[in-house]
Amino acid sequence: DGVLDEDTVAEGLHKLGRSAPGTEYVYLNLSLPGRELSDINVLSRYVHLQKLELSYNKINDLSCISHMPYLLELNASNNELTTYFVFKPPKNLKEVDFSYNQIPKMQDLSAYQALTKLLLDYNNIEEIRGLEKCHSLTHLSLSHNRLIAISGLENLPIKILNLSSNQIEKITALDSLKTLQKLDLSNNKISSLEGLEEHDLLEVINLEDNQIAELRELEYIEDLPLLRVLNLLKNPVQEQTDYWLLVIFMLLQLTDLDLKKISVEEKVAAVNKYDPPPEVVAAKDHITHVMYSVLQPQRIFDSTLPSLDAPYPMLVLVGPLACGKRELTYKICRQFNNFFRYGPCHTTRAAYFGEENRLDYYFVSQEAFDKMVNAGKFIATYKYSGYHYGLGRDTVESIAREGLATCVHLEIEGARSLKNTYFKPRYILLVPMNKEKYEGHLRRKGLFSRPEIEEAVSRVDMCIKLSEDFPGYFDAVVNTDELDDAFTELSFLVKAYLGL
Repeated sequence: DGVLDEDTVAEGLHKLGRSAPGTEYVYLNLSLPGRELSDINVLSRYVHLQKLELSYNKINDLSCISHMPYLLELNASNNELTTYFVFKPPKNLKEVDFSYNQIPKMQDLSAYQALTKLLLDYNNIEEIRGLEKCHSLTHLSLSHNRLIAISGLENLPIKILNLSSNQIEKITALDSLKTLQKLDLSNNKISSLEGLEEHDLLEVINLEDNQIAELRELEYIEDLPLLRVLNLLKNPVQEQTDYWLLVIFMLLQLTDLDLKKISVEEKVAAVNKYDPPPEVVAAKDHITHVMYSVLQPQRIFDSTLPSLDAPYPMLVLVGPLACGKRELTYKICRQFNNFFRYGPCHTTRAAYFGEENRLDYYFVSQEAFDKMVNAGKFIATYKYSGYHYGLGRDTVESIAREGLATCVHLEIEGARSLKNTYFKPRYILLVPMNKEKYEGHLRRKGLFSRPEIEEAVSRVDMCIKLSEDFPGYFDAVVNTDELDDAFTELSFLVKAYLGL
């Protein structure tokens, strides 16, 4: 008949221990799941219970709990409750499970300030309310209800929040939940991740089966330092080209994406594709030039010398923008004109004031540059400040034909690319040590924008760091604060190389 009696209670009692006042030994836990119970008023006499398990019954009245002042945990899931917490509040009640009932709305829980965990899954709740004074609540679950918005959670210490399988369209009202660690919003109608930013403790986000369509939505969560697990299964965004690698690249802190572990190899592949390290860029460029040059008719180049021990001589001056490398290149080629000839690079940028085509650079269109790449015309190429530069095979061969060595000036990217070839140049790093003076020099030239100047100055440290971190990367480093002094030092180095 569903009425609980003393004998049945006796079957479910367990865990003998001291009562809360400490005056006697009593049973602390009662477990009576799946007993078809509808009337449990007999429990009014069991005042010392601390844990009560009543799931899978037919209970619709829990007033007997008013007589359990020491209760800590209550599981009344899978019953026939239409209201909850209709009893005198046990002072230290911490965990409550009212899942799988017929509760239509939430009540004011101001009296339950010790509550840490509240489960209300599979009910008929339309609005989150009554939690304002629950200052200990760390775990709240309201999945499979009728929520259309997130509200009523301001300034709560919630760490785990499950609002899956509702009709929520926007991620709102989470701003003040600064302790949030796990968030489940799967199976809703969410189209934007706005509202998830600045949750620095958030580790897990489940957004499976929503309406997120754009990869740019990930910008809202890309700065979350502890984010490790993200689920975007069954969202339109998955149909985007390169979705998997792009998400990994944007969120390198992830360990799991769409219920799959992310491998180290996938992270490396993502970085190499979307923000490759300079060495990878140089290696890819080199592979391109080797591939296209192999497709051309093969011949012995003028730069091929009879002995493997004596490679074709080249001098490469490397340094940041307008640091004096062009002027010093010209001076060296004039002073040692019996040994060196200047080899201008091709570039897609427009000529600066005073520059001449074929003398300073070969200025070409992007289309012409690409055709030269495809025809295997370059030894090395690089990209700097949005423009392409390349050292042409014909440039070097025409100088070699005269029995002379090639002297060129390059940005650091060009040196990286050239180092992948079989050429063995002498690399000399030209670097302005006085950055303030260098910045003033760039400004006075009137050719460069503020961002270009800032980028150039920042590259001074990059060049110095490269030479310090990789001894031997450059054969020498020359300070270009004073060009005359730099030329004197450079001349001395070149004489030493030439054995003069």
